[in-house]
Amino acid sequence: MKRVIMNGRILENGQLVDRDILIDDGVVKKIAPTIGSNGVDNVIDAHHHFVSSGLVDVHVHYRQPGQEQKETIKTGSLAAAHGGFTTVGAMPNVIPAPDSPKRLESLIQLNQSDGAVHIKQYATITTHRGGDELVDFPALKKAGAFAFSNDGNGIQKSSTMYEAMQQAAQLDMAIVEHVQDDDLTYDGVLNSGAANRLGLKEMPWVSETAQAARDIILAEATGVHYHVCHVSSKHTVNIIRAAKKAGINVTAEVTPHHLLLSDEDITEDNPNYKMNPPLRGEDDRQALIAGLLDGTIDMIATDHAPHTKEDKTGSIATASFGITGSETAFNMLYTKFVKTGIFTLDQLINWMSRRPAAVFKMAHAGSLAVGEPADIAIFDLDKPHTIVESEYRSKGKNTPFTGETVYGETVMSLVDGNVVYQNN
Repeated sequence: MKRVIMNGRILENGQLVDRDILIDDGVVKKIAPTIGSNGVDNVIDAHHHFVSSGLVDVHVHYRQPGQEQKETIKTGSLAAAHGGFTTVGAMPNVIPAPDSPKRLESLIQLNQSDGAVHIKQYATITTHRGGDELVDFPALKKAGAFAFSNDGNGIQKSSTMYEAMQQAAQLDMAIVEHVQDDDLTYDGVLNSGAANRLGLKEMPWVSETAQAARDIILAEATGVHYHVCHVSSKHTVNIIRAAKKAGINVTAEVTPHHLLLSDEDITEDNPNYKMNPPLRGEDDRQALIAGLLDGTIDMIATDHAPHTKEDKTGSIATASFGITGSETAFNMLYTKFVKTGIFTLDQLINWMSRRPAAVFKMAHAGSLAVGEPADIAIFDLDKPHTIVESEYRSKGKNTPFTGETVYGETVMSLVDGNVVYQNN
């Protein structure tokens, strides 16, 4: 099928310019000021909205198999498309975990059959995503692993991480780590400020930073590409900055919620503010912003973590960790950072599309260019829109951003030239 997106605005050299886009057989064939509709099967009028490369999120949780009451591959990927994402990396904390070639291949097939967007699948670092028995790294790479992670849990034993990094380095594969020293969390749930106000247990920042420091030293020793998930502390930012200056192959991500919120925003015992790592202080939030701007932090990733209503009912002390993010990430960040002049639109698209694709060597993602797959998102940057729960495609409604009025609503998402999301 030939289709043309007309009357769109795309980014060129950091500026929005009027362009039409011709798509043929799922591939971008031409980008020009005017293309016309002769010989075209379908015309999409973008109404002068922003037309972007599809967003790329390297950190989502789809819960299937094993916890389909929270999310499925279908609902999670539809939520991604609703948010303008066309490529995602699915974490391996499902039941059973993809810790063998057979399990990984089965999950990849399910991703392909049920997914509305491109889904890259992580394999685990250890069997059953716990303990210290390493997986068969070469076999899992051959089976299609995107990268290796035990996300949801940090690797507690140093020798286990060291040996995992050695094997991953030999295969030119990334180790993607939830940095958390369990001995230093003290079963905490919040940063010190909010914990003290609400009378709940504190999870100290050192639980994150201490393990990040250990892993960075091991990454230097092995040469592996080491990626730090959801950085939350200014101390971790400082360590990553020093590591990059030293030439260590480390990259990092930050979540929208850690950029948008601090523990000062937690004024009541509301489980929708419970995530791991927890929201830190305002000085930490500012350090995360500075880290993005100076290149210490490479990208934004949602850590989309859907839960049932029951999981997030009651007290922060007992509720599950995690909030959703796929459907609110772009519009919240555009509204709070681009509209206010803190980020440029080009920077935001770099952190949410081009940079994650480049860091993880995704050859055909994060680019709106002739010859590339037509993975495209169209956003309305001009009209205010209120986020309402009824519009979520995700099964998870657990986010504090419901009710926010935002700009940057997703109008349409296309994957390989096919419309996978269109607003009403």
